[in-house]
Amino acid sequence: MQSLNIHIDGIRNDTEKQHIKNALEKIEGVGEIAVNPADRAIKISYNPPSTEEEIIECIRSMGHDINYSYDYNNNKPLKY
Repeated sequence: MQSLNIHIDGIRNDTEKQHIKNALEKIEGVGEIAVNPADRAIKISYNPPSTEEEIIECIRSMGHDINYSYDYNNNKPLKY
């Protein structure tokens, strides 16, 4: 299983937190999702066929700007 840690703007309340989780859960291959509004962070565990790009696009499509993401499997920051 692969994992991403994404820092975003705009998680203002539990409703937005749940919307993000619901949208990400629709992506085939996405497993565990942890959304932390206080840290503006989302940690996502996933397997193929889901991809980093698909996950990032899902979050952006909901109107959130991504400030930073990190690929824990390859120990490298990702630029989007």
